[in-house]
Amino acid sequence: MYIRFHESTKTFHLFNEHFSYIMCILENGHLGQIYCGKHIHDKKDFTYLVEKIPRAMASYVYEGDRTFSLAHLKQEYPVYGSTDYRHPAVEILQDNGSRISDFRYESHTISGGKPKLSGLPATYTESDEEAATLSIILKDPVTQIRLELLYTIFAFGSILTRSARFINEGEAPVHLLTAMSLSLDLPDKDYVWMQLSGAWSRERHIKNRPLEQGILAIDSMRGHSSHEHNPFMVLKRPSATENEGEVLGFSFVYSGNYRIQAEVDTHDTTRITVGIHPDCFDWKLDVGESFQTPEAVMVYSANGLNEMSQTFHRLYQKRLARGFWRDRPRPILNNNWEATYFDFTEDRLVEIASKAKECGVELFVLDDGWFGARSSDHAGLGDWYANKERLPQGISGLSRRIEALGMKFGLWFEPEMVNKDSDLYRAHPDWILQAPGRSNSHGRNQYVLDFSRKEVVDCIYQMMETILSQSRISYIKWDMNRSITECYSAALPSDRQGEVFHRYILGVYDLYDRLTTAFPEVLFESCASGGARFDPGILYYAPQGWASDDSDAVERLKIQYGTSLCYPISSIGSHVSVSPNHQVLRNTPLHTRANVAYFGTFGYELDLNSLTEEEISEVKEQIAFMKEYRELLQFGTFYRLKSPFEGNETVWMCVSDDKKTAIVGWYRVLSGVNLPYSRVQLQGLDPDVVYSNPMNGTVHYGDELMNVGLLTTDGTSGETPRDIRNYGDFQSRIYVLKAAEK
Repeated sequence: MYIRFHESTKTFHLFNEHFSYIMCILENGHLGQIYCGKHIHDKKDFTYLVEKIPRAMASYVYEGDRTFSLAHLKQEYPVYGSTDYRHPAVEILQDNGSRISDFRYESHTISGGKPKLSGLPATYTESDEEAATLSIILKDPVTQIRLELLYTIFAFGSILTRSARFINEGEAPVHLLTAMSLSLDLPDKDYVWMQLSGAWSRERHIKNRPLEQGILAIDSMRGHSSHEHNPFMVLKRPSATENEGEVLGFSFVYSGNYRIQAEVDTHDTTRITVGIHPDCFDWKLDVGESFQTPEAVMVYSANGLNEMSQTFHRLYQKRLARGFWRDRPRPILNNNWEATYFDFTEDRLVEIASKAKECGVELFVLDDGWFGARSSDHAGLGDWYANKERLPQGISGLSRRIEALGMKFGLWFEPEMVNKDSDLYRAHPDWILQAPGRSNSHGRNQYVLDFSRKEVVDCIYQMMETILSQSRISYIKWDMNRSITECYSAALPSDRQGEVFHRYILGVYDLYDRLTTAFPEVLFESCASGGARFDPGILYYAPQGWASDDSDAVERLKIQYGTSLCYPISSIGSHVSVSPNHQVLRNTPLHTRANVAYFGTFGYELDLNSLTEEEISEVKEQIAFMKEYRELLQFGTFYRLKSPFEGNETVWMCVSDDKKTAIVGWYRVLSGVNLPYSRVQLQGLDPDVVYSNPMNGTVHYGDELMNVGLLTTDGTSGETPRDIRNYGDFQSRIYVLKAAEK
């Protein structure tokens, strides 16, 4: 990868073998956007691509010049009100009431590697050769605000990361009202916008619509990234598919309020902005203080959605997730929640764990209900010490009993919340987010602790650290079961209340950082009523997340398919649960529940003692299969082949790095009669390798499987099948394709 600055034309070119990003310094000192797309040759001058013509009703920067209007120029970090009427990347309220800014180029530096963002999660490098970073310094001559724009281009894939840092070098405080991490002006609107949206238990469904003049946006103002809209968006050309065509993906490495927006003007220029949601955001920047925006990641693909996703997967798996578990296959676990809910004893838990160990499970997880006075969701949150009536030996004793079985032990926490019926709340009623003189809203009978306050985070850390230090804990499930309301901190003055949402998330990151540093070999899994905070910011601390509280295999097809647009398979928490399912009451075959859950971290959300001997035998086979292939399933190259949003069948696959093994998952929701023949064209195989297919008893060259296809006809004709278990609704198959011996 290279970053070149051509002094004679004031042009920057960031590029690698796949991708080019070109910008320049405009006449007024602002940065202009020239090109973003497939790699092109470098040369000294691209400035002729900055198109300027007189337009009716435009306002112009210079007297006598009817061409230079910011309203009709593509820019890098635009401001509002100085001839540009579109939504800005930055808005700063000054002490005289003005909101006009004028950030002019001062200098730049080019360096190898990638700097850290203080207090924030971000992608990283392990050597200077992996990436190059351009830092551009701009300054407002009136306010003396210094603006540093960071651009990092990675050597692998078409990846560009962006963020902004503001430093007040003036003589008066200012208020940041808008501070986007990325702004990009594109020359046309010929794109389909794709987003991942839904609600509790149906997160990250794919929604498509064409761009048109006006504004299209997704956001969250809930204090977390939300079930409703994931902080990720794709622009694809209308003809683009999973395997062909031009695609741009935008992802925000942040877990709080955000907005991702496309504004198409009436001349069909498209402005993309990604950053902290400007509503309810007001950061007071005192003299000498700085503010760093979170990181935005953009990925370009000239070869369809799968290539874009694979680039995100590799980046987020290897250069966003960190630590001991980053590269390790995940342990197969059994969680007790849907097996017992709050109704358990220590002996009952050991009984469930013993059966799980017999089946080959490696990790037993105790979910909600182990602490304080917790026997329902009305009490106990905030009191992170064991309930000795349920657990006479405490967490320390239970964890040792589980380890004595030959298993690891995991524990559930919800550290950001408190019940009013708790010792913590009775001691510190002012520690929750609450507006003076207003009623306090609750969710699930709980209230949000004010994590913008260091003393609150310190208190929770001490309780969690004590449990972890005194017990044998290998895994933490970190939950967050409600959105933020009445966002007001008793610890901040009135002119800083607009900082609370962001300071809250910084407190969450701080607690995660302290715990993962103190206990580096503990595997953290994030959860927020399932998938309400499944975002890149949390992935930096917890390499996997509970994808959804809905564990139904059929619903999970859409959830996991949509999630894979951005997030690696190793990050997707996926379990086999009981049938009928507790969320939708659907009965699905045990093998289908496993066949979906394989493409994730894999585990069981049930009491295995409740299964028949025949089912237990099947579970043992499932666990043996996952242990054999989990490294491939979690870290192989993932391809989407057939979408659950477009038909009755879903197909996806993983391919090993050496391309000698591939695993294909085939799923059919509803049965039919006398169905057409069906086949699916595979991806990512070696065209010259012969693969054996035990499912069909055949062998195939890779080029045949990719061009002719894998036969998936299920053979139902209306006659009674010999083995009825393999027919009917909600069926699935796993095809394991291996390079045949020569």
